[in-house]
Amino acid sequence: MNRAYYYASNGMIINQRKLDTIGNNLANVSTSGYKRDTVLTNTFDEQMILVKHRSKLSGTFTHRYVDTSYTDLEQSSFEYTDSPFDVAIAGDMYFNIRTIYPNADAEVMLTRNGQWELDGEGYLALGHSGRIQGENGDIYLGTKDFLIDVDGAIYLKDEETGQYTDYVDTLMLTYVDPEADIKKFGADMFTEVNVSDPPEDLKFDIIQGAFERSNVDWNYELNMLLEANRLYEANSTILKMSDQLNQTSASLSKKV
Repeated sequence: MNRAYYYASNGMIINQRKLDTIGNNLANVSTSGYKRDTVLTNTFDEQMILVKHRSKLSGTFTHRYVDTSYTDLEQSSFEYTDSPFDVAIAGDMYFNIRTIYPNADAEVMLTRNGQWELDGEGYLALGHSGRIQGENGDIYLGTKDFLIDVDGAIYLKDEETGQYTDYVDTLMLTYVDPEADIKKFGADMFTEVNVSDPPEDLKFDIIQGAFERSNVDWNYELNMLLEANRLYEANSTILKMSDQLNQTSASLSKKV
């Protein structure tokens, strides 16, 4: 009975964590550049169950626990909008953003969210999260009429010629290996964890007029949500039954 109790409570804890993670994925299905999380579990070797106030062992069990949360960095599909403020990256590069949050893990973080705008001072920004970084720091545009080429160079339109020839800056980009361990901050920003130098043959393109969708598969996550919920309910039922059996056993022992 003790083992049933431990197994059931252990299963509830794990599936509650899965439900939280899946729910967060579903909540961010429309967040540009969001990368889905997956709960990874592991097991201890057989653990001894000690009976209270006794030195004898009542048995052993295998304890499963949540080891870590893995972030899937797979590139998602693009949505084309023709807006100059929507920018996507085809390749394993990330935009740099100088955050304004006082509790941020780092002053400059990474993001794949390319839905930008001009802030109140005319700088290129990601909403209220912070300013997009160029090789020379914050990128000042002061206008909605600009061009970003495939290499990330930013140009303003020359008023006399009507051509985009006035160079402003080049987007600061950081390579992240798809298998790297990377830490999230909020829904769409990442700290530089295990960031490595880009391979010599790395190819990437900056696409203006499009943004990267989240890589959350709605149907898959919904199926995982239903499965985790069923397992949670099953373990909850077993836990209640085990508790009732323990109470009955204790009651009978007192009568004896």
